[in-house]
Amino acid sequence: MLFADRADAGQRLAEALHPLATSDPVVLGLPRGGVPVAFRVAAELGAALDVIVVRKLGVPYHPELGFGAIGEGGVRVISEDIVRRGRVSEADVAAVERAEEAELLRRARTFRGERPRIPLAGRTVIVVDDGIATGATALAACEVARAQGAARVVLAVPVAPPDAAERLGGQVDELVCLSTPHGFSAVGEWYRDFGQTPDEEVVSLLARAAARSSSRSTVEVAVEAGGVVLPGAFTEPGDVGAVVVFAHGSGSSRHSPRNRSVAAALNRAGLGTLLLDLLTPAEEADRANVFDIGTLAGRLVDATAWVQRRAPVPVGLFGASTGAAAALRAAAAVGTERGTGIRAVVSRGGRPDLAGDFLGGVRAPTLLVVGGEDTRVLELNQQAQAQLRCENRLDVVAGATHLFEEPGALDEVSELAREWFTGHLSAPSA
Repeated sequence: MLFADRADAGQRLAEALHPLATSDPVVLGLPRGGVPVAFRVAAELGAALDVIVVRKLGVPYHPELGFGAIGEGGVRVISEDIVRRGRVSEADVAAVERAEEAELLRRARTFRGERPRIPLAGRTVIVVDDGIATGATALAACEVARAQGAARVVLAVPVAPPDAAERLGGQVDELVCLSTPHGFSAVGEWYRDFGQTPDEEVVSLLARAAARSSSRSTVEVAVEAGGVVLPGAFTEPGDVGAVVVFAHGSGSSRHSPRNRSVAAALNRAGLGTLLLDLLTPAEEADRANVFDIGTLAGRLVDATAWVQRRAPVPVGLFGASTGAAAALRAAAAVGTERGTGIRAVVSRGGRPDLAGDFLGGVRAPTLLVVGGEDTRVLELNQQAQAQLRCENRLDVVAGATHLFEEPGALDEVSELAREWFTGHLSAPSA
């Protein structure tokens, strides 16, 4: 496969990476040539873009042999086996680290300026380069991303030799490589235009990506509800002019990768989102509070009012597990009146049955989404649906279990939620 240039490679790579778009990934470009590829990938996936600056730590008498790598935030990845076999002393390790750390900080400042590094904790991270020769630097970047808290690390490159691709594929969560030609000698031979990428281009692309993201950035907020202050992550509404408030289930939090994945899909569709913890850490310690649907619902009502004070737009609720019961009880409590009510509800693998007699009072259009293999919860949803007196629908995702961890299952949930919310939150209130 021959690529016209790095932008073309990024476009084609983005097509292969499209299934990851709903996981709210962070795209990290390796400087310098990997950043133009990563820029196009991030743009196509609607993802955040950053640069990942790593410095390989080489054995003093054999610098090509790396015994580790360092990254920003004080991250260090050391191979104790190579240190031992290479007889690298503690003094040598410290000296090499000091020298490389100075260069690491210089390059990070050059590329990113005063912008903070995008946090990776709990996120899906896509590490992108313009190609792989040996893969040593790309692997070091993946290890650093993991050490910085990434939950899943995907290495994505347009081209690599077959042996390197096979080796690296076993050391990351996923390798996406478009071409593994035999007779590989250099990355540049697979591009028509493989000119050098100057620092100025890297700086410009990162600045453009940051400006694009800042137009609808997610901010940490504090929401007063039920007499306590609850932490949340709020994204302003876009073209649809509506906000969806998320209520997670037991054992989860506003950092839930599943809810964040759905929220990212809604954000791309022009909806704002508020991911909220409905209990304080002290309250979560008492398991009974997780099933106190009345308290959770009351706090959702307050959160809805908080949203509408900040942005007077229609509000929908997305509930998972016990959060679905709280969402339905909240919807029954406030109705659907424009400016004050809840205009749509989506339940993912929810327990609507826990809303009890309040189900009959729900007037907001309600979508129940259940995994086909989640048989007990499916039965409970069917029973709950029979008690609803509002517009409603039960959709079953074939082959999915309770957490929708099967390939494509969560994508289907995101698409169903997107259609339901955009269809009902943009329509006039009943």
